[in-house]
Amino acid sequence: MLRLAPLYGLLPDLWLAIKHGVPRTWGAIIAQPRLLLHPSELSRLFFSFVWEKFAPMVDEGAREVKESLVRPHAYGVVLDIGAGHGHTIPYLDRTRVTKYIAIEPNVRMHNEIRDMAQKHGYKAEEVFVLGCGAEEAEVILATLGGEHCVDTIVSILTLCTIPDPKAAAYALIKSVLKSGGQFLWYEHIANPLPDVRTWQRLLTPLWATAFDGCRLDRDTPAIILSAGAWETTDMWDKPGEKQADNMFFHQVGRFVKAREQ
Repeated sequence: MLRLAPLYGLLPDLWLAIKHGVPRTWGAIIAQPRLLLHPSELSRLFFSFVWEKFAPMVDEGAREVKESLVRPHAYGVVLDIGAGHGHTIPYLDRTRVTKYIAIEPNVRMHNEIRDMAQKHGYKAEEVFVLGCGAEEAEVILATLGGEHCVDTIVSILTLCTIPDPKAAAYALIKSVLKSGGQFLWYEHIANPLPDVRTWQRLLTPLWATAFDGCRLDRDTPAIILSAGAWETTDMWDKPGEKQADNMFFHQVGRFVKAREQ
């Protein structure tokens, strides 16, 4: 019989999403009934309302990880996939970053990204905000002017939402990331404990509806490991976090792409 303890950490977040997302989404439907004919647009609208509440809390919870992962390592041309409201930007060392490219399919978040970049000293010509998905490498390459032009890819709690993460990771690493470039990631993943993983699998359909496709049960480290040839693959658990009853068990990684011989 499944234990109920893993649910205790999930239900408050789900309730908070409903509380902050449903009333405003319902108001938008009343104003624009056509939204009912476009489920994907409606889902992203709902999530944009939810993320206004969640983004600062999620950023605070990941602050120490991002300080140790992003600030000392990100350099050159940085590609931030699933940029959200641009909460990676404050952790970039401005003296080492020459260009910032945000990939964010939810166009309702683009103004927040630009505002965040401006706030931290980036000029308009140094910032690109793209509304494509991470798997659309050809769009990214067209914007940047060619292959292998990114020094650092950053993925903060993003690969859980991408419809085909294997294809996206493969395309980004093969075509976009430079030889010797790095992939910095911080993701919640499928819990190694069987009972928690079962709950993750059972509840993912409900959770994904509220959180823009986010999957609780994705084996993200395996996806990244298999997506390319790596020179180094440093990977570790989020400091201080326990696996037991944890529906949001996190891992962190810094992978360096193998250099061409």
